[in-house]
Amino acid sequence: MTRTGLLSGSRTKPRRTALISGAGIAGTALAFWLDRCGFAVTVVERAGSLRDGGYPVDVRGTALEVVRRMGILPRLREAHVDLRRLTFLDADGGEVASISPHAVTGGVAGRDLEVPRGDLTHALYTAVRDDVEFLFGDSIDTDALDQSGHGVDVTFRGGDRRTFDMVFGADGLHSRTRESLFGPEEQFHRYLGHCFAGFALPNTLGLSHEAVLWNTPGRAAALYAAGDGDEVHALLSFAHPEPPFAAFRDPAAQRGLVASVFADAGWEVPGMLAAMRDADDLFFDAVGQIRMPHWSSGRVALVGDAAYAPSFLTGQGSSLALVGAYMLADSLADRDHAAGFAAYEHGTRAFVTVNQAQVGEGGATLFPATARDLEQRNDMLRTLSTMPRSAEGRPAHSALTLPARTLPVRAAREFSPSSGSGAPA
Repeated sequence: MTRTGLLSGSRTKPRRTALISGAGIAGTALAFWLDRCGFAVTVVERAGSLRDGGYPVDVRGTALEVVRRMGILPRLREAHVDLRRLTFLDADGGEVASISPHAVTGGVAGRDLEVPRGDLTHALYTAVRDDVEFLFGDSIDTDALDQSGHGVDVTFRGGDRRTFDMVFGADGLHSRTRESLFGPEEQFHRYLGHCFAGFALPNTLGLSHEAVLWNTPGRAAALYAAGDGDEVHALLSFAHPEPPFAAFRDPAAQRGLVASVFADAGWEVPGMLAAMRDADDLFFDAVGQIRMPHWSSGRVALVGDAAYAPSFLTGQGSSLALVGAYMLADSLADRDHAAGFAAYEHGTRAFVTVNQAQVGEGGATLFPATARDLEQRNDMLRTLSTMPRSAEGRPAHSALTLPARTLPVRAAREFSPSSGSGAPA
C-alpha cells in the first residue's frame, strides 16, 4: 500500500479500536489524530473531569505545526499568557537582574506560545469530544491487560471488560501502564537532583505578566503571575540527593519535607510555606526524565511523559507530547501495530533525544546547586540582557518536520479559555 499521510485513511475499512489511558495533553491529542486516521477511540481518565489549573506550558517549534493542523492554533493564541518579565532575586530579596523570559526559555517572542495548561487540555478536548468516547472517573486495571489473543483484553477498575486492537499509555511520568509492561519506574527514571512543590496562593505582591525567582544554593522559590489576577502560581524547588519515593503518595510527608528544607528561608518564602499548608491543589514531584530503549510492547505503546518525559527544565514536555501523539498516529495510519510502532520510534526518537539533552541549560540557570554556580549565574545575568544561544538558533524545538497531510482537518469547535470543567457533555 502506498503511504499517503496521516489524514488519508479510508473510512470504508473496518475501524480499528484504540484505548488511551490518560486525558492529558498527550492522550487527548493522540485521540484526535487516531480518530482522523479512522480508529474508533476510547479515552479513560482516572479523574472525574479534565484537570484544570497548573502552571502555564509552552508550545514551540514543531508542536506549533501540530496545533495548527488541529485547527486550534487561533484559540491558543487567544489564551497566550504573554509573560513579559523574569526577575531574579538574591538571598535577601534584592534584585539581581530582570530580563525577557524568552532569554531563558529559548522561545521566540510573537511566535511561540505559553498557555495555561488547563486551556490547552480544554482546547484539545473540545476539538475531539464529539468524535471520541471519554470515560471519566475510571482507569485500566493494569494487572489485567491480556495480549494473548488478537487484541488486548482490558479490565477496567469500574468492572467493565472490553477488547481493543491497541492500547496506549498516556498516563504521565509515573505511568502505571509503563510499569505493568516494562517494570518499575526506577529503571527508566533519570533523576535530575531536584524536587518541587507547586500550588496557588493570593497575589499579594500585585504581580502582572511576570515571574519572580528567589535563589540560594540548591533552593529556589518562584511566584508566577500569568496575568494580573488575584492568584499567582508558587513553586518551591530544592536539591535532594535521592528521589523521596516515600513522599510521592503522602501529601503530609511532602509538606513536611518542603517546610523543613525552607525553614530558614527569607523573602516571601514564610508566607508561601503557610499557604502551602492549606493548599488544596498541591502538586509535588521529582524533577526527572523518562528514558526507555523501547516505547512499545506487543499491541501497547506509550506516548508523552509516560515514554519520554523531558522534565520541566527543558520547557518541552507539552511540545513533545503533541509531536509524539501526531507521529504515533501518523505511523499507524496505514500500518499494523508492529510496523506502526517501529515507525513511530524510528521517526520520533531523535527529536526526543535532542530535546531531552536541553535539560542542562535550564537547570543551571533556574536552580544553581552550589554557591559557586549561583555566583556565576548571577554575574552572567548582570552583564547579559539575553542568555547566549547557539549559532544554529533553536534546533531542538524544530528538529523534526511533520509528515505532510493530504486532507483538511475539520473546523475546530468553539472554545473559550478556562471554560468549563471538561466533564463529558
